[in-house]
Amino acid sequence: MMKTTITLDKMRFYAYHGVMAQEQAVGNLFEVSVSLDYPFEKAMADDDLSGTLDYSTAYDAIRKEMLIPSKLIEHVAGRIKAALERKFPGISGGSVTVTKLRPPIPGTTASASVTIAW
Repeated sequence: MMKTTITLDKMRFYAYHGVMAQEQAVGNLFEVSVSLDYPFEKAMADDDLSGTLDYSTAYDAIRKEMLIPSKLIEHVAGRIKAALERKFPGISGGSVTVTKLRPPIPGTTASASVTIAW
């Protein structure tokens, strides 16, 4: 059996996730990448959107979750996974990575990320 995967990589969002009050008030830039195992063999044969996962619908589901402030990016990643699985029941596995760019921690750190893989 063929494995087919759809990836949306490095989507950028300005959001208000963080434990610190300043993060919740000022916000930060985040990147989200998802890789979804989804059966799109029909789209390969028919060249029809109904046989695959619509990227714009997936993006919109992710954007909606990023708009909801959370203390932890772990929580955000879990909500994104759940939202995508609700929207696309054919997802059989995948990964979600949420990255906070320029996290407010001492030292020079470009980013902090969490990944859920299933």
